[in-house]
Amino acid sequence: MKHLGYRLFQTGMKIGSYLLPWRSPELFEGAGSLSELPAFLKEKGITSVLIITDKGIASLGLMDGLLEGLKSEGIRFKVYDKTVPNPTIDNIEEALQLYKENGLKGIIAFGGGSPMDCAKGVGARVAKPHKTIPQMKGLFKVLKMLPPLVAIPTTSGTGSETTVAAVVTDPKTHEKYALMDISLIPRYAVLDPMLTLKLPPHITSTTGMDVLTHAVEAYIGRANTKRTKQLSIDATKLVFDNLYEAYLNGTDIEARANMQKASHYAGIAFTRAYVGNVHAVAHALGGFYGVPHGLANAVVLPYVLEYYGKAVYKPLAELWDAASQGGDSQAQKAKMFIAAVKALNERMNIPDKISDIDEKDIPKLAEHAYNEANPVYPVPVIFSRKDFENIFSMIMQ
Repeated sequence: MKHLGYRLFQTGMKIGSYLLPWRSPELFEGAGSLSELPAFLKEKGITSVLIITDKGIASLGLMDGLLEGLKSEGIRFKVYDKTVPNPTIDNIEEALQLYKENGLKGIIAFGGGSPMDCAKGVGARVAKPHKTIPQMKGLFKVLKMLPPLVAIPTTSGTGSETTVAAVVTDPKTHEKYALMDISLIPRYAVLDPMLTLKLPPHITSTTGMDVLTHAVEAYIGRANTKRTKQLSIDATKLVFDNLYEAYLNGTDIEARANMQKASHYAGIAFTRAYVGNVHAVAHALGGFYGVPHGLANAVVLPYVLEYYGKAVYKPLAELWDAASQGGDSQAQKAKMFIAAVKALNERMNIPDKISDIDEKDIPKLAEHAYNEANPVYPVPVIFSRKDFENIFSMIMQ
């Protein structure tokens, strides 16, 4: 009976989604496109910005050209570089203080998903200054326009430049949850593959598998549309065709650009069609143990797909047909798809287990995953708490 209630809720969400003002960011694309941003900001009257990044990105010098460009256009800026993986409420509040103290008018998120989530959180706090981050947890608690937000991804993984979500970790409770609101979609995004050339192989691999997870979960779920299905197919094909090349040869600009496209397409797809139980498990691992999100998704994806069984044979067979050739029945094609995911992980030295899991934590992890997934995620199979416990046991080293 409870599962029926979840399905009714998901059906209502899908119907209601057609009434929402979906939008995508205005894009700057191609090698060197970052150089166009400062003049554009000046033209738009954005004369001061907070740049949110992390120490790793800052140390690589990737922002040097942007900072010089901002200076030459007379745009004031401050840099917040303390964002951590799985950004915390403390990160958001520190960055917000810097924004307010300096009277800034716009926000630039520079980096992977963590700086983007942090930047969205800051934007939400600026838009709703009397609401805390926990008070804006969940669906449509912002409902106000953010300051101009520019997303500049330096990884090809999260697709956060397209999404309605800001994923935040509460350092006191270790809970990891999302703020979800149309207003959190960045207004502008820069897809410059030159920014991804220095990514180390292990970041290239795990963020790339994050893209694949987004595409697959959007496609196999029950809230997809004709457009999200096509974007998921396109993203899946781009990942299988380009991720391993980008992993082997990080300076291959074409492979890097194609992975950015894949990330962007998958981001648009899952923003509309949602993710699923893979993400529920991955978020629990991130919140409890700080496991990087891309790594968690990469490890968990094949386990969950196998656990779904026959329920996903048809959609996985369709994805396999788009990405490759071979197989006769839907079951055979679906199993070949899962085997290809495992093989891609193995070729890129991604482990098939998570070493951080403590067996005594599994009931708490399962409870967290269950509560995240239900009733929102329109998954092909609704998992019970016991199902989630089984998945955590399977991936425990």
